[in-house]
This record gives sequence, C-alpha cells and structure tokens, in this order.
Amino acid sequence: MVDTPRGIEVTTRIKASPEVVFRYFVDPALYVRWQGISADLDPQPGGRYRVEVLSGRVVSGQFLMVDAPKRVVFTWGWEGDQEVPPRSSTVEVTLEADADETIVRLRHSGLPSPGAVEQHALGWNHYLGRLTVAGSGSDPGRDPQLDG
Repeated sequence: MVDTPRGIEVTTRIKASPEVVFRYFVDPALYVRWQGISADLDPQPGGRYRVEVLSGRVVSGQFLMVDAPKRVVFTWGWEGDQEVPPRSSTVEVTLEADADETIVRLRHSGLPSPGAVEQHALGWNHYLGRLTVAGSGSDPGRDPQLDG
C-alpha cells in the first residue's frame, strides 16, 4: 500500500488473466463474491455504481471510464455520510498482464481526511485480498466483515 496526498494505492497480483479479473469489477454477480451483499452496476460512462457493502452501508457513484480489460474508473462515496458522500472520491483500477497473472493497481483519491484515508486503506486491503482469492477461481468464503 502507498499513501498518496488524499488517497491510497493498493496493489495485488491475481493468478488469472486481465479479462477474467476485469469482470469482477463490472459484473454484479461476480462483484459480490469479493465485496458486498448486493451490487447494482451499469458499467458504462455515466452508469450506476451502487454496492451495499455491509448491511445498511451503501456506497454509490457512477462509472467514469470502462476500458475492458485494462481500466475502470468510478466515483465513490457512502450514502448518508457527510464526510465521504456519494460521488465525492474516485477509484481507478488498472489491470496489467504479467505472464499468467494480473497486476491489479487500485488508486482511491479525493478522500477528505487522514481518518478517511486510513479507513478506506483498511477496507481496500481487506477486499482486494478477497478479490485475489475469488479472481483466482477459489471461494473467499463468507466475508468476516458481515459478522462484525
């Protein structure tokens, strides 16, 4: 993880092609295998990005760029949260093939405070760990965040 001025960057490797990994960011059925209870995704510029991450905790925004299978960019923020409201920050995911793996680089920028950066860094590290398992074709199991 790298801290950036008002955001974070998290990188992971997944034993799958970029084409496979990309689908985990745009297909609602695959998205919820690694993050969230439900996902309402319309992966096109201006399309909906809405995920119920935990019960009653919904993040929403819109897709800004969808460049399969290399890059996806969407706005992000929590419904009912004044510090990080919907569409107030930006998540950029780039996928790079490396032999039989994909390097996933997620940058989350525009976060308003060090506390928000820290909270989102913990979340993205947790969820990209789950994506690494799911994207490789395994089952990451029930998200322990749902129980706490």
